[in-house]
Amino acid sequence: MNSEILLKELNFKATRSSGAGGQHVNKTSSKIELSFDLENSLALSENEILLLKAKLSSKLTKENVLILFCEETRSQHRNKELAIKRFLQLIKTNLIRPKKRRKTKPSKNSIKRNTERKKRTSVKKALRKKPKLD
Repeated sequence: MNSEILLKELNFKATRSSGAGGQHVNKTSSKIELSFDLENSLALSENEILLLKAKLSSKLTKENVLILFCEETRSQHRNKELAIKRFLQLIKTNLIRPKKRRKTKPSKNSIKRNTERKKRTSVKKALRKKPKLD
């Protein structure tokens, strides 16, 4: 993954932010909408694209475009920086492949401990029962 090429493929759009802010909110476009076309990315390999499609399926549109919004600050530039940071972190974390699980057997000692523990609990519970009077 080449982050410089990735950054060139990003599209930004500034819109008016919602929420508190008084007159400032009505005058400035500080909300940033970051969009990234996953299908036509040159920075990612085919395998990386397939992996990201699977992991980010809930965040992608039907056209496989990832859209992120940022309206945390009143500054458009700061929101743009935050959106880029968030985007790079999202891509980086979702490109990590999980380790394959190896099957393991319980050790002989652990099997022995478990059986002894089970015997102790069964004796304990047997002593709780009322004695049989024949």
